[in-house]
Amino acid sequence: MHPSGCWQTVRVTSSDTASDTANAVPEELGEAAREFVLPLVVRIEKDAPPDRTDALETAARAVLTLLSDERARTVGGTDGEWARAVRDWQDSRIRKVVRRARGKEWRKAAALPGITVTGDRAEVRVFPPVPLDGWPKELARLQVSGTELDELAPPAAPGARAAVMWLNPGLEMSAGKAMAQVGHGAQLTWWMLPDEEREVWRKSGFPLAVRTAGAERWAELTASGLPVVHDAGYTEIAPGSCTVVGDHPALRGRVSDL
Repeated sequence: MHPSGCWQTVRVTSSDTASDTANAVPEELGEAAREFVLPLVVRIEKDAPPDRTDALETAARAVLTLLSDERARTVGGTDGEWARAVRDWQDSRIRKVVRRARGKEWRKAAALPGITVTGDRAEVRVFPPVPLDGWPKELARLQVSGTELDELAPPAAPGARAAVMWLNPGLEMSAGKAMAQVGHGAQLTWWMLPDEEREVWRKSGFPLAVRTAGAERWAELTASGLPVVHDAGYTEIAPGSCTVVGDHPALRGRVSDL
């Protein structure tokens, strides 16, 4: 067991803060060495904020929606318009930044190239990756810290065929931090799936749930061989902390029994 509370399994080093500029690339290294980040913007209106779990689940589905979009892929040897940026981003750390917007700020963000994904009440817009030092001004001015949401009612048990992004019960994270982490978990899960299972998941609208595991269940999950997210530790939690396990029905038969 790792000191952070998770077994050493499938691993991604992740960060999810726009304020991390320590890895700025020297100009002489050129464009290929630049670090990229995936922006997500959650709509939080003062009079109608989404529930926390709804926002987390919508953020995870937004990441999957972008990854599966033809604009983000190479199809028949031809790159979609976002494919180069997605490759550059995935070749490094899969960094994600979650910011919040409302009113005029949301409308400006929604006018930029991207995809808006909706939940029960949540709306999250995901954008193609951008260089760490090259954010569009409409997104750069949005708030990144302090994104918090309430849970108005306990979420129902996830369906038997839904993927579940399990959160570490021993960690406290803001809603913005947790949205980025479940996005990492969804992405790792996507990578582990066979192509045919990816297509089934995509066609069904990426059904998934975000839940917090019990302590005993968490220990089983992190030892199971399912994809596990380890955070880089730039914000809120210690480096190497295990934050999310991605549990998809199609993976359960490919890893050790839980």
